[in-house]
Amino acid sequence: MDFKNFKVPYTSDDRYSKKVAYFSMEFAIHQPLKIYSGGLGFLSGSHLRSAYELKQNLIGIGILWKYGYYDQARNQDQTLQVTWMEKIYSFLEDTGIKFQIIVHDVPVWVKAYYLNPETFNSAPLFLLSTDLPENDYVSQTICHRLYDANVSTKVAQFMLLGIGGAKLIDELNFNPDLYHLNEAHGISSAFYLLQKYKSVEKLKEHLVFTTHTPEEAGNEKHDIYLCQKMSYFCGFSIDEVRKLTGIEDDQFNHSLAALRFAKMANGVSKLHGKVSNEMWSKYSGICPITSITNAQNWRYWADKQLYASMDENNDWRFDDRKWYLKKRAFEIVADQTGKLFNPSILTIVWARRFAGYKRADFLSWDMERFNALVNNKKYPVQIIWAGKPYPVDYPAITQFNNLVQLSKNYKNVAVLVGYELALSKRLKQASDIWLNNPRVPREASGTSGMTAAMNGAINFSTDDGWIPEFINDGNNGFVVPQADYRNMNVQEQDAYDLDKIYEMLEQQILPLYYDQPDTWRQIRKNGMRDVRVQFDSNRMAHEYYEKLYK
Repeated sequence: MDFKNFKVPYTSDDRYSKKVAYFSMEFAIHQPLKIYSGGLGFLSGSHLRSAYELKQNLIGIGILWKYGYYDQARNQDQTLQVTWMEKIYSFLEDTGIKFQIIVHDVPVWVKAYYLNPETFNSAPLFLLSTDLPENDYVSQTICHRLYDANVSTKVAQFMLLGIGGAKLIDELNFNPDLYHLNEAHGISSAFYLLQKYKSVEKLKEHLVFTTHTPEEAGNEKHDIYLCQKMSYFCGFSIDEVRKLTGIEDDQFNHSLAALRFAKMANGVSKLHGKVSNEMWSKYSGICPITSITNAQNWRYWADKQLYASMDENNDWRFDDRKWYLKKRAFEIVADQTGKLFNPSILTIVWARRFAGYKRADFLSWDMERFNALVNNKKYPVQIIWAGKPYPVDYPAITQFNNLVQLSKNYKNVAVLVGYELALSKRLKQASDIWLNNPRVPREASGTSGMTAAMNGAINFSTDDGWIPEFINDGNNGFVVPQADYRNMNVQEQDAYDLDKIYEMLEQQILPLYYDQPDTWRQIRKNGMRDVRVQFDSNRMAHEYYEKLYK
């Protein structure tokens, strides 16, 4: 294949003829390609699958992480062990493209690999690597670990994605109409492109930005002098950078720079769009921020047999299929933990990235009610936890390990390791209740519930992220009614949410599952039906062309 004048290797639909290069730090396209950590990757993976289905003129730019994010294993006592395993991918093509970028005043060789659209049904994806014998060891490690804990390595990774990605596009002679940054990790590309376009005004015509972070503290900032020392600004002096970005202090705020360089940005749910506009309104020179709600690829995620029996109105087959999906997933639970779960029992699953605000262990904050819940003879439950904490987020790892120790006391409570695409799908199939309890309004979108609904799980969530656009309480899911959170401190908010979650479980959800199976089935179906149209990533990929790229 000729990569010197690269074109998308299929005829693009006229509606989507505008050329777009989509930059993301991670892509969760399929289980065998382990270059993702969590929601951001799941989102960009679904985006590339839908771009392929809709035949959009779009390519993905990412990094080939040698050790992936990390492999989640167990210590002797079942607690979390972080392991690093070299990944080998025979299905990636070597493009033969090699070029240099400057990092820390030193030339670093970059090699580009290619994921053919036919391999996993995704838009063309180019992945960059510095793991080459021509580079010194430190330069080789830039692409070793996704979100490396070392600050300098992380800045170098941002440069590899941004500057390296923009340079690769020149090597391909792709000449995109737009550079789309999915999160601000790749904003170093703007400094590279400024040399090409010569002015911020001209750059703005070609740059759009998606923000995923609903609070200012969560946006990446790095010492501006460190960035300068590392050649992040492509030859611009600090004074020039301050003038170009309007950043006065010594912290280079990647998102703020992106919002000032882009012609348009978007939040990832209606609520997040509103929160983002409020959050950034105190800064001048910000581009307009709209919202395009995240979505997931229905064709990849949904259980087709479950949908077929729903469409045929065959309730017996529908129930039987869900029972089978649960039974099959429980084999994994038994294999990992030695616990035999029963497919007839209501199963609650909490599975996603472990982070403080997501409150993974929330149910265990009131042990009296927790014990009553898991020992309920009339309305029995089973609980599964899974998810990957960031490998050096010790509070999150402690939270995970505490749940492992807690689970040892119960036959019907399990904690699983290895939460990636494949296990994620199985756990959604295992789930009757997909529990999601972040502190409002800290979840930008929280897409895991979408794919849960595509597999017949019912969402039970605090009212955050995409949930206000989806859940009609008691009709297609269950939602904790919002309190006046703005006038509550964190402890009051936690106490209110926890009480409501238990109250709804005890008085509404459990009796409904066991005493009114027909109503329960209808809620399940309503969720499946509502998620299919509104939260399939084909809708989202289409909206990007309509709202952000036009």
